[in-house]
Amino acid sequence: MGFHPIDLGILVVYLLSTVAIGVWISRRASKSMGNYFLGGNQIPWYMLGLSNASGMFDISGTMWMVYLLFVYGVKSAWIPWLWPVFNQIFMMVYLSIWLRRSGVMTGAEWIRFRFGDSRGAQLAHLVVVAFALINVIGFLAYGFIGIGKFAATFLPWQLATDPTTNANLYGLAITALTTIYVVKGGMFSVVFTEVLQFVIMTIACIWVGVIAMQQVSPDVISAAVPEGWHSLWFGWNLDLDWSGRMLAANEKIASDGWTMFGAFFMMMLFKGVLNSMAGPAPNYDMQRVLSARTPREAALMSGLVSLVLLVPRYMLITGLTVLALALFMGELREMGSDVDFELILPMAMERVPVGLFGLLFSALLAAFMSTYAATVNAAPAYIVNDVYKRYIKADAPEKTYVRLSYVVSLIVVVLGTLFGFLVQNLNDIVQWIVGALYGGYIAANVLKWHWWRFNSWGYFWGMITGILASALVPGGAAWMADQGWIESVPTIYLFPVILLISLVGSVAGSLTTDPDEEQVLKQFYLRVRPWGWWRPIHDQLLSEYPDLNANRSFARDAVNVVVGIAWQTALTVTGIFLVLQQYTALTYSVVVVIATSIFLKQNWYNRIVDYPDEVNLSPAGES
Repeated sequence: MGFHPIDLGILVVYLLSTVAIGVWISRRASKSMGNYFLGGNQIPWYMLGLSNASGMFDISGTMWMVYLLFVYGVKSAWIPWLWPVFNQIFMMVYLSIWLRRSGVMTGAEWIRFRFGDSRGAQLAHLVVVAFALINVIGFLAYGFIGIGKFAATFLPWQLATDPTTNANLYGLAITALTTIYVVKGGMFSVVFTEVLQFVIMTIACIWVGVIAMQQVSPDVISAAVPEGWHSLWFGWNLDLDWSGRMLAANEKIASDGWTMFGAFFMMMLFKGVLNSMAGPAPNYDMQRVLSARTPREAALMSGLVSLVLLVPRYMLITGLTVLALALFMGELREMGSDVDFELILPMAMERVPVGLFGLLFSALLAAFMSTYAATVNAAPAYIVNDVYKRYIKADAPEKTYVRLSYVVSLIVVVLGTLFGFLVQNLNDIVQWIVGALYGGYIAANVLKWHWWRFNSWGYFWGMITGILASALVPGGAAWMADQGWIESVPTIYLFPVILLISLVGSVAGSLTTDPDEEQVLKQFYLRVRPWGWWRPIHDQLLSEYPDLNANRSFARDAVNVVVGIAWQTALTVTGIFLVLQQYTALTYSVVVVIATSIFLKQNWYNRIVDYPDEVNLSPAGES
């Protein structure tokens, strides 16, 4: 499909505006590392929230979710719990507050704040840097795959005769353009360009949803999909049969390994809760929290993400799915078992009118650029701040660190792109990141918040065993399946094995070595004040702070998390039911959104505290 001159004009204006903002802001960003990586902690929470929402609105994820809704129907609203999407609720309720109280610049620097500067802490520090870089490169590859497939479908120039090579070359060109403004402008550039991108994406999302509602009636959708497709609820088995409509969809459900949807859901919930309690991985989400002006603003920023992102995003996802169901079923059936469901999104876009097509293409390009930019911005902080400045040259001029950040950004972009060339299936990389890599991250990072005796050596061995297990366990299971010894196992079902290995490494590493320095633990507990097993440290601090209060908010936080997840899920299905014109279900979801919002206003928003009172007090005996 070629570009109409109006669509092409919209795209060119968007691209020029984005790069111009990045270059214009770069002077402010280059003053210091704090400005470059955290925006000098001067950016308002609502700007950071819109920026974070834009960063989560990625094109690869959108292509994946259009495929999920097409095949799994409304039940697909549960599947993003794989990430888990509800980690934003844990962040909103309490973890963003705890994280921002640390006052550090990166996740690796947080390790120093938690564990001190012993030999074990230095190794823990370095293993977080390694994990962060693996995570960044994986996400860059994920974005590269999606944007290449998307751009090659629409842009009129044929860069190579082979379709895969053509898509890769487009991915290469667009990542190069994105790299220009993010490398130059740092966090200021990322945030301000992402706010622009979010406005464009929201307009396009709502517009597509309205067009789908105007062009496709509920009866047409019902005739195209199997029984149960419209229902959010499920039993032990998925019970969604595409026979007679599209046999390839049944094959896809079987290959995904989610036919026993009840077991899959329980594993998602189990993994998702632990993953969320671990806190954010060292990526762009963590950088937004650390960039907030205060802990309270960090919590508000995390809450804003779900509020502004979910309804418009799912209006787009549902609108494109509806257009594909109504207009492209015949074409998809003709592809047989070779159908690529990840191409449903670009196929559906072919039916949107001139003007909207240019805006939608720009919006989805913006979705890629915002996610890619945010991910790239997170990487150099770990190399420059946590390795070069700490271990190599601590007294270099600030501009030297910023210039080195440019170089590191370019290197991780190249590595992510190379990885993207090697892995060409979005679902494979999603499953590996969320099922295996994060599985190895969880044990050590849950314990670091909640158990005083968990020390730096425990963290180091927990992360090392977790990262190795995330690489070896899925590979071993795949090899045994190839030998015919076992059935093929979806990655998420390997999570308990990876978690257990990492947990053994974490606990054994802690109990076979000395506790961390008492003063380090006291400073961490005093400032962050987590709930959990901190009684020995609390008792030691009582001599200095006789009125010291422990954090007794666990029950309230747990209730707020449960209500928050219901709120977030209701926001998700509101966008879906609106475009599907399922008005009874829409009414129920809106009622849930309103009721949970009122509850959270009283039990969460009104009770957010920046710092414990003792943080600003002198110890007993001091004036």
